Amino acid sequence: MSTPRSSLLPADVARLAVAGVRARPLRAVLSALGIAIGIAAMLAVVGISASSQQRVQEQLSSLGTNLLRAEPAKNLFGEQTKLPPETIGKVRLVDGVEAASGVAMLQAVHVYRSELIDPSATAGLRVIAADLGLLDVTRSKLSAGAWLNSATATFPSVVLGATAAERLGVVAPGVQVWLGGRSFTVIGILAASPLAPELDTAALIGGPAAAELFGWEGNPSTVYVRSVEAAFDRVRSLLPGTVQPQFPGDVSVSRPSDALAAKAAIDQAFTGLLVGLGGIALLVGGIGVANTMIISVIERHREVGLRRALGATRAHIRIQFLAEALVLSAFGGVIGALLGATVTTVIALLNDWPIVVPPLAVVVGLASTLMIGAAAGLYPAARAARIPPTTALNS
Repeated sequence: MSTPRSSLLPADVARLAVAGVRARPLRAVLSALGIAIGIAAMLAVVGISASSQQRVQEQLSSLGTNLLRAEPAKNLFGEQTKLPPETIGKVRLVDGVEAASGVAMLQAVHVYRSELIDPSATAGLRVIAADLGLLDVTRSKLSAGAWLNSATATFPSVVLGATAAERLGVVAPGVQVWLGGRSFTVIGILAASPLAPELDTAALIGGPAAAELFGWEGNPSTVYVRSVEAAFDRVRSLLPGTVQPQFPGDVSVSRPSDALAAKAAIDQAFTGLLVGLGGIALLVGGIGVANTMIISVIERHREVGLRRALGATRAHIRIQFLAEALVLSAFGGVIGALLGATVTTVIALLNDWPIVVPPLAVVVGLASTLMIGAAAGLYPAARAARIPPTTALNS
């Protein structure tokens, strides 16, 4: 009569693995910590990137991708050209154009907090003459005060961009700044403008005031065009010839939303690099798990020998130690996933981003920990399985 073959049920494997890990809690925590750090780094980087990308997409959806920007380019002789004064009016007549507006940078005109400031301390701020429809076309917002109108545009009134107000120390409308050698009253402050970031560092005055006080001749330096979505490509191709019929190459046309999309693409590429670094940390954590399991095998010769003497096969021993490595890795993976999600949430809240933790990234991360745990436990498990019962009992 043959002896019945011993078996190890899955429940028994799980119980043995958990018991083996709980027997040395401090060592288990330290081993799992490496795995946790690797997974946390990977998930945090992916989550932060995804939250940032979602924010960019929401910005593009709210601001629209149908905004065009026309500027003078250099001619064949390398000279900077100018847009004609009637540019904005001509552009508005193009079929498919919803609205158009523009600004003109005033050369040699600077803005200061007061007349006592050193003239060379311009703080990187510019003074520009703005068309009254600028906010509607660029979809910029006011954070305080009011925008220029047909009345205030003729007087020494100014609206400050978000960065300009910060650098000048202006927190509310009603104060005066020194602009172009005379006092101007601040009537409004803009919020940050994603599609027209040049407005952030600008002091905007009305066209009539710019013409009367600083001799502006009406040539815009930048024209913003909002087109119908379906006619976007056609409008883009028509703008250079509309603005400069004889020299269309003297006009440069771009789409501001492309800059936001490019920034998102750069952030995504940088995310790949950081994920790679997180993968290295995860690999180091796997080496820590392997080291812990090898030490565990050395310390448990007597236990292994006793189990072998009681009928456990080499396969049973291999499964036991492999399961312990998997439990260690899974523990580290779960802790790391929670840490990564927490870091993503905190960063997103601090930056006012939507919170995005990609489920696929969590699944891939946890699967990676199990794979690394299995790889880390193979050698220790094989080494434990080779311990003869007699050698273990005599040790």
